[in-house]
Order: sequence, then C-alpha cells, then structure tokens
Amino acid sequence: MTYKLIALDVDGTLLNDHHELTEMTQETLIRASRQGIEIVLCSGRGPANTIPFMEQMGLAGYVITHNGAVTAEVSTREIVHRFAMEGQGLEPFITYCRENGVHFDINTAFGLYVDQPEGLELQVQEMYRNFMMKPQQLPQWADLTEPLVKFTAFGPLEQMNTVQQEWGNWNLPYYMTRSGDFFIDLMHPEATKGTALKRLAESKGIQPSEVMAIGNYYNDITMLTYAGKGIAMDNSPDEVKAAADEVTLSNNDQGVAHSIRKHVLGE
Repeated sequence: MTYKLIALDVDGTLLNDHHELTEMTQETLIRASRQGIEIVLCSGRGPANTIPFMEQMGLAGYVITHNGAVTAEVSTREIVHRFAMEGQGLEPFITYCRENGVHFDINTAFGLYVDQPEGLELQVQEMYRNFMMKPQQLPQWADLTEPLVKFTAFGPLEQMNTVQQEWGNWNLPYYMTRSGDFFIDLMHPEATKGTALKRLAESKGIQPSEVMAIGNYYNDITMLTYAGKGIAMDNSPDEVKAAADEVTLSNNDQGVAHSIRKHVLGE
C-alpha cells in the first residue's frame, strides 16, 4: 500500500518517556516526507507545544491538536479548523475540581489558564515544564476573547480513575476522553482526533486507505480506526492494541521509526 499521510500521536508515541524526539525517529520522518508523504502530528497538546517538533524536523503542513479540537497550519500558525466548546457548561466541572482538590486547566487554541498559576504544586509545575507550556491566570468568562477548546483535569492515577467514573455518570454536554493515565479531557462533542484527521484527509483528496496512524492511548483510537493502517505502540493499553491493525515497538524502542521503515521505506 502507498501511503500519502502519516498521522502521529506525540507523547507516548513520537517521543520517548524522557519527552525526547530521537535522532533515528526524526531522520526517518524526514526521509518519508522527502518521498512526498505528509506528516501530521495529532496530539492532546495545543499548537504552541506541538508545532515546534515539526519545525525541529523542518517539516511544513498541519498539526491536529487538543485531541482534534484545533487544526493549525505549521508555518503561519493559522487555525484552519476549530471545534469550540461552550464555557458556561464547564461550571459544574470547575466546582467539582475545586471542591475535590483536582487540578484543572482551561484551553483556548494557544492559551492555557489555571487558578493561581503562581501557587501551583511542584508536580503540576513539572508537568507544564515537560509539556512546554506556561499557564496564565484564569479570567472571568467575559474576559476570555478566544473560543475555548478543551478542559483538562490532571492528577494521580487513582484520582483520575475516580473522576472518570463519577463524571461518566453525569449527563455530559461534552466529549470526554482519557489522554493519558493522569489526564481527562472534555471537548466539543464532535472533537476527536479521528474526526479532525478525516476532515484534513478529505480536504486533500486522500482516502482512508492512504492514511497510516500511530498512537498509544485511548484518545488515539478514533484515528487508528479511521486510518487504513492503524498501529498501536507496545506501551499501549490492551483496548488500544485491540483497536489497531497491528502493534509496533514501544515509544522507548522507537516504534514509530520501526513502523515507517517497515511499511513506507521498505526496509
């Protein structure tokens, strides 16, 4: 099969556990791009901390970010599509987080807002450093000039399991997905990586059979099942592996490079 587009999750897939893009993986993606294949990063991150990886590799094109809520052009940072969410509907979730000691942030396409950024716990500060983001003070709804695209709860695994279970019993006006062991995201009901990938591929006349997608977590399932070739990392949960066509090596063993060399570069 000849692939025209490769969609890649970032954390736990493209990057190793040290949040590094290895030289081997970078070189492999550049070689695939030189063959005319479009590389699209599809991340729970926002454009501001996804686009730099494309620039590091010297790649143009698009990134699908905030789990599909925002698609942006790399060189201009122009937003080409956005699923905006209704902010007022977040009030019960904000109240829950504040009352139960759950850290949360609210995202526009390029902005990230928290309660009292100067007083964040060390674990939360480290998380934002790893994801190359600097949180700002959450303003009043009326003072937010950009549409909201994602609400994220962050905390220890057991706490997030409890939050997911309890919110799952609510009548959710949003799409809820687990983007990592320690993250739960709420977005517009139609905002998924699969939906955004489908829109982008169709705009370029690319068929699903010409798309390869590689990911490692529950928020990647929609793009793995959309793509003609969906590949799960070895570090994926079993449900993600079951949704994929095959399983590659882990992110620490450069599974992305291995799959592209096998299926695209013919090595």
